[in-house]
Amino acid sequence: MDEITEIILSHFREVSSIPRCSKNEDKIAMWLKGWALNHGFSVKFDSVNNIVIGVPGSKGCEYLPSIVIQGHMDMVCEKTQESEHDFSKDPIIPDVDGEWLRAQGTTLGADNGIAIVIALSLAEDKSLRHPPLELLFTVDEETGLTGANALTPDFISGEILLNVDSEDEGIFTVGCAGGLNTKIEMPLVFSSLPEKMLSFNLMVDGLAGGHSGVDIHEGRANANKLIAGALSLIAGKMDLRIQDINGGSAHNAIPRYAQATVAVPADRQDELSAIVSEYESKLRSEYSEIESGISIRIEESPSSLSPPISPSSDLQNEGADSETTNRIIGLLQDLPHGIASMSKDVEGLVETSSNLATVNIKGRDKETGKDEDGKLIIVSSQRSSVDSGLAVLTSSIEKTAKKYGAAYEHNSGYPPWQPDMSSPLLKRCMEVYSSVFDEKAKIEVIHAGLECAVIGSKYENIDMISFGPTIKNPHSPDECLYIPSIRKIWDFMVVLLESFTEKEEKKKGGKGKKKGKAKKGTSRK
Repeated sequence: MDEITEIILSHFREVSSIPRCSKNEDKIAMWLKGWALNHGFSVKFDSVNNIVIGVPGSKGCEYLPSIVIQGHMDMVCEKTQESEHDFSKDPIIPDVDGEWLRAQGTTLGADNGIAIVIALSLAEDKSLRHPPLELLFTVDEETGLTGANALTPDFISGEILLNVDSEDEGIFTVGCAGGLNTKIEMPLVFSSLPEKMLSFNLMVDGLAGGHSGVDIHEGRANANKLIAGALSLIAGKMDLRIQDINGGSAHNAIPRYAQATVAVPADRQDELSAIVSEYESKLRSEYSEIESGISIRIEESPSSLSPPISPSSDLQNEGADSETTNRIIGLLQDLPHGIASMSKDVEGLVETSSNLATVNIKGRDKETGKDEDGKLIIVSSQRSSVDSGLAVLTSSIEKTAKKYGAAYEHNSGYPPWQPDMSSPLLKRCMEVYSSVFDEKAKIEVIHAGLECAVIGSKYENIDMISFGPTIKNPHSPDECLYIPSIRKIWDFMVVLLESFTEKEEKKKGGKGKKKGKAKKGTSRK
């Protein structure tokens, strides 16, 4: 591993020791403030805790227009069922696995911690030649682009923005989908269980999960849809009462697990086991090319769940009545998940999709068993690069909710980022990449959401591009970072930033530096 990569990964380990789940970025923001002040850089915060660090230009370049390097502070906090990691206090410990960096049973946080540490490393290297830099780090990108939405016109001044939040080195992202989340609430009716019914936990896990934008085209299984299918099969064979249900953890992650506490007649236990076993075998066959670890099983004791699915799992003698149970199953089965349409303009690009993201029951008092406020809460996340596609899909979800007597509400969403193929920044980046690596970079529009979409709507004249080192399986415990790609991003950014100083050098009669590949193991000193 070369020296530059070691420096960047050293910063990454330090950042990984700081809790920074979405909406809990205070500690990382304060750490960044301390780092900036220790290096003599200016720093300012806004009303939501976005931070911008001002790095002066190198000698002779102090008065050039500034370049914004942008990433987000928060991360998706996902872990395996077996992990005891507490994201509120436990450090993430990155492990080197050959050419990959991974975490132990949790998301790694390279999305988007790697942007932070590359930016800091660039700012620290006094041998580099660059214009003034504005290191812009936003909050809460993963759960609603809150930080980007709160940016004000005076927070940054640069009209060139480098977003380091894409996940395939060698690809420049110039556009992305817009998105909208829908929260669905269905009132529930609970009653005492009929006599001679036993409670069981129905568990679905072992799925790959992944990013609901980046990975949606792969057809990975959704645990919420699988458990709905299992519940439907059981209800078709015997009396079934749902006592509790919980699945998924984030709007932008394909659910990897789901679990339900259900009651069935005591004398049908063997039949229940057979139904679940047969369903598991069927799914393993159907998903054999995509999912290698599908597990669907039943367990007798609700107390054996880890973690407990919700306070209501302690209500052993109550469950949703028969009609309510059927409404829960029907709603979960009818809500869409996956690709709705493919782009007619860009080959292989998903145009519109939805993710049946999270399901749970809230509002029951485990001490009294009262359920007047008990509701099934579902979150669906829709994406589209076309406004009309997003509207049609969202309308379909609204109609499905109404069919089952459920209410719905939408968040403010975020717009698509429409590509500008004539962008001067794109042209410059393509030329620099070719000069550094003697190969041509690819250009793409992605189905995931990027803060560029929101930032572009707030800063009318800003020219933006997104890139980054290679990250696989973001938003899941299988997230990993391809270590050699870190150095490639570094070499590219060094030459790119230097290219913005060339006019200044020529103006002063200097010869300038010849663009070319940075020497291995150096910082172009």
